[in-house]
Amino acid sequence: MSDFRERSDAEAPATPSRRRLRIRRAHADAANRGARRTVLPLAAGLVAGVTVFALVSGGVVTDGQSASAASSSAVTVTAKQQDAAVDTAPMPDLSVTVSQTRGLVAQGIRLDWTGGKKSTAPSAGGNGGENFLQVFMCWGDDPSNTQRPDRTTCQYGGAGSIGATRDAYRNYASIDEVPEADVEYTAPGSFIFPPYTSIPFIARDGTRVDSIKRDATTGKKTIDSSVDVNANQFFTSYTTNEIPWVGSGDDGKGSVTFEVQTAVQSNGLGCGNPVTTSGVTVGASCWLVVLPRGTSDNGSTNITQSGLFADSWQHALSVKLDFAPVGTGCAIGQTERQVAGSELAALAVASWQPVVCNQTGGSVYSLITSAESDALLSASKNDQAPLALTSYALSTEGKDPLTYAPVALSGVAISVAIDRLPNPNDKTVPQEWKDKARTPFSSVNLTPRLLAKLLSYSYRSSIPTGADQTYLTGTNEYNITRDPDFLAVNDPEWQAQDLQGAAIADVIVPQGRSDAARAVWKYISSDKDAMDFLASKPDPWGMIVNPWYSTDADVNPTKVPFSLDRDDFPKADPVEVVPANQAPINLVTWRPYANDLSAIAYLTLRGDGQGPGQWDPNSIPPKYGKNPRMLPGSQRLLGLTSAAAAARFQVVTASLRNPAGTFTAPSSTAMRAAADVMTPAGAGDRVVAFDPTSSVAAGARDAYPLTMPVYAATNATLTDPTLRAAYANLVRFAVGTQAQTPGTAVGELPDGYVALPAAWIEQAKEAADVMQNGPQPTASPAPSSGGSYIPSQQAAASTGVVSSGSSGAASAPVAPAATESTPAAATGASSGALAGGKTPDDPDGGAIGAALPISVLAGLVSAVGVPLITRLRRRVT
Repeated sequence: MSDFRERSDAEAPATPSRRRLRIRRAHADAANRGARRTVLPLAAGLVAGVTVFALVSGGVVTDGQSASAASSSAVTVTAKQQDAAVDTAPMPDLSVTVSQTRGLVAQGIRLDWTGGKKSTAPSAGGNGGENFLQVFMCWGDDPSNTQRPDRTTCQYGGAGSIGATRDAYRNYASIDEVPEADVEYTAPGSFIFPPYTSIPFIARDGTRVDSIKRDATTGKKTIDSSVDVNANQFFTSYTTNEIPWVGSGDDGKGSVTFEVQTAVQSNGLGCGNPVTTSGVTVGASCWLVVLPRGTSDNGSTNITQSGLFADSWQHALSVKLDFAPVGTGCAIGQTERQVAGSELAALAVASWQPVVCNQTGGSVYSLITSAESDALLSASKNDQAPLALTSYALSTEGKDPLTYAPVALSGVAISVAIDRLPNPNDKTVPQEWKDKARTPFSSVNLTPRLLAKLLSYSYRSSIPTGADQTYLTGTNEYNITRDPDFLAVNDPEWQAQDLQGAAIADVIVPQGRSDAARAVWKYISSDKDAMDFLASKPDPWGMIVNPWYSTDADVNPTKVPFSLDRDDFPKADPVEVVPANQAPINLVTWRPYANDLSAIAYLTLRGDGQGPGQWDPNSIPPKYGKNPRMLPGSQRLLGLTSAAAAARFQVVTASLRNPAGTFTAPSSTAMRAAADVMTPAGAGDRVVAFDPTSSVAAGARDAYPLTMPVYAATNATLTDPTLRAAYANLVRFAVGTQAQTPGTAVGELPDGYVALPAAWIEQAKEAADVMQNGPQPTASPAPSSGGSYIPSQQAAASTGVVSSGSSGAASAPVAPAATESTPAAATGASSGALAGGKTPDDPDGGAIGAALPISVLAGLVSAVGVPLITRLRRRVT
């Protein structure tokens, strides 16, 4: 299935079978050298058969939406502080700053460094590169020095790349030359075989993965070729979070975003496992290791051997990472209340949950992500319906019976992981751009028309390789980075790139229906250029839309115009290709859906383009495998995610052109600017939205166009009074001081959310009163002359509330008066980071753990903030 892979076999990490082949080849090579009776050290790169991939520097740089913990738990470590052998260190001036070291969950953290050296990329000839860093995690302390990690507890080697395995035949003639610290893990050579060193992996539960057997009687050590220390039950190339190669620029500076894994993603590391001491529960800590590699080590003339071997390991820099305990932090047996709908609020609810459930009379709120329209319909008709989370009002011909409380402000984002690769054959490329090769782009601009091109699969690489593409009749490029439309609105450096891949020919989208999809299509439909393109009119460079997405019925093969009034991302093109002796490849197989928005941010961080891998005729049934992820330096990926998930995983987000013609990213400032110009969008003006066609939006130069509010909604005239009281408690907490204070502590407002405007908080409090006590009939007031939300008018007009909102038993529901409310556009200042008394630290549930369980929607597993990528145990927590 080589035609359908985004990476060649030469780039793929080693599998267990490849490792066994590697050992056999190494034995054969050693035998040949022994036959020649050579006594010289083995040549560099003797890990024969190791698959080679040209990985180089990279990672992602955030766009200003950095973790708030950067100011509170950031740590800087230097070689001079930690390296006892700094005089021989490959980078004696290295200084690394880690953005967050406390309260960690499954997320991204940023590493920035200075004092490195200009890096050289790995080469296909067997060289692992020069002057680069390796980044990984370990769980245990070194018994001889508890201020350093134990290398046997490090998740390292899964990438299987040159210079980044746990084992190798040494470049020494005998075990006597092996450094003393490595002898314990080394099987001696013989007349024809060199010594073999393998650093075992010892998991948190004590399980040992070791490819060296020890005779219990004699102590003799031999190689156990049945064990692969680089691909085992604890980590493989598909699951490891290690970065085997990341480089520095000419100035010795660099940055990368690293994936932090909890015990849910890596039970071998066990980070965040609950540990209770004297009644206090914390998460098990782990180590972050930054390992500098120079130009040669471990007896080699270049970098070909393990960074865990003594010569390299002595220069490792390490930082202790403290984790929030995995789990909900809620007492067993508490009453569970269901919440359904918008994923946009998921990470906020995850933060609030451990505090809310531990309050007096608190409940466990289980968020089930589902289509918001379905959640609203259920809330309007069923007395036991979950509290609905939505960004739009209920679509109904009659009066909307729901009470709406704004609880969150965030947005939809386009995540980006694209590393530079200047065209090597272009002699006009400036040296400055060549020196940036393999480093990530941190700025990408997109217009509504470019987004329409991506979502309509109009670039040629978004169509399966080998399929008939004659129906793409325009000058359609293979991916967006080659499109003159894209180059016209981005930095000139993009013109020098030679980038390929299906994952930059479209944008990874979530399955199912959502308000996020509805907002994206509304953004596209508001732009004349985008609508002209979708109507099959060529863009200025001659590109024409994929006809299956044409809004012109005469062009669309279905003879029905493609509608943008929708809340999903259809793969409408029925293209299919059938490789010989393999299963068909269609658009869904070629460009699969992701589980949800959070999963897409996670895929972006890991460089997982989701494409099909090789055909496996031996599986039952036969199937396509999974394409390996793209490691930093070779990433090419676009995805549609949420601003909160993008901030959590610290991925780059694109800047979108707003109605005022400005390109803005989903920063807190830009999303608040959008909230300030939102206009009434239904429910008697109790719900607002950013309308790209409005006059106020056209004048908002700083506004991010895919900003979305999230409302909690329930039917106060129908819902069970006990449920209403519980829902009111959640709403009141959500708009309270702690929940509206930006931060990473449990109960605070995570990155990617914006503190609500003061008027929205008033609306929410009044709506909470209605939820708890039921609406009171009242006379309709005179319409307001302005567009701003006025709390007293809102309460009287839309709900008739006369309650103080105190907790307790809810009164019987009363039918609402047939009135309409005044407009509810955002006004007032954001609620600031108020200095209130903090509650005691409670266990953090991470991204919707047991308190926010995985739900099954339309027969598909959908996890809230839970990227379920390759296996169940990798759920994000």
